[in-house]
Amino acid sequence: MASIRFEHVGKRYPNGFVALSDFNLEIADREFLVLLGPSGCGKSTSLNMIAGLEDVTEGELRFDDQVVNEVPPHRRDVAMVFQSYALYPHKSVYENIAFGLRMRKHPASEIDRRVRDAARRLEIENLLERRPSQLSGGQRQRVALGRAMVRQPQVFLMDEPLSNLDAALRVSMRAEIKQLHQAMQTTFVYVTHDQAEALTLADRIVVMRDGVVQQIGSPDEIYEAPRNTFVASFLGNPAINYLRGTIDRSGPQAQFVCGELRLDLPAALRASEGLANGREVMLGLRAEDVSLPGVDAAPGRRLPGTVQSVLPVGSDAFIGLHTAGGVVYLRLGKDFRHREGEPLALEVNTGRLHLFDAQSGLSLRVS
Repeated sequence: MASIRFEHVGKRYPNGFVALSDFNLEIADREFLVLLGPSGCGKSTSLNMIAGLEDVTEGELRFDDQVVNEVPPHRRDVAMVFQSYALYPHKSVYENIAFGLRMRKHPASEIDRRVRDAARRLEIENLLERRPSQLSGGQRQRVALGRAMVRQPQVFLMDEPLSNLDAALRVSMRAEIKQLHQAMQTTFVYVTHDQAEALTLADRIVVMRDGVVQQIGSPDEIYEAPRNTFVASFLGNPAINYLRGTIDRSGPQAQFVCGELRLDLPAALRASEGLANGREVMLGLRAEDVSLPGVDAAPGRRLPGTVQSVLPVGSDAFIGLHTAGGVVYLRLGKDFRHREGEPLALEVNTGRLHLFDAQSGLSLRVS
């Protein structure tokens, strides 16, 4: 399969609800594409359309150059891994993995070879005789992956497959899924609302909201150059901070002004033609783009305020800083020693500031 292509695809239900609107996307062969967004944004609907579990009500869905709007699921050569794992409780791990092959009447020797090969790759060879009830969450997830692997599909579809696992296990399973994609060299389409999964796994991310694509790009593109405040807010931990203010171009250096706060703007923001003097904007400051100030920190790079909260988390300290524009939440090193109520002026990495129109929320950055 060379590609999957959505061409002006829409999904409208009989009650009038629009789950997907004018969706255009091309997924390349062997790509790992992640659909990212909050619940109800249309990401699972898009995945189910690829699988054939949802009808396309507008536009065309193509596999290569073939329109597959009316092609039934069993003829699409895709395999799906569900959030709930969907294992048969009365069957052994071996039989769960083999089930799809038996339904397609593969020879017994071929079924056995594929099942054992998948079990070896996923390190569950010693679990083949167990039932799902005897497995941990991570082991059940491996069985679900194995059941999809043995079919050797052209496309893997994964719908929030790690959401039922604890935090530590999610991290290890991400690595396993990434290795699986690299080993199998086939197309993966992955749905999640977890930004860490998207940034870790994806070749490209599609950020969605209310059935509409907000931005498509590599993880770096999405994180470093978000097109609007929604995209910027959806990635980052803690979430990006916003300060409302105006632009001052009266001096030699264009600045963002919010009360007594004045921050120099980098070249990529100063060059924006729409950045007129006095324009109302939203400045985006990510939690990691500050540091304790050096002795030579320029005034246009300083963020003064009062420490409101300090939350140590081992390797880092998350702090709340009350500034002229409100409270911002930032991440500093574990050696941070200030206490609540103390004044603090941090140095801002102004080259990494984001600027958005105050009304539309669209980015004002040019690159």
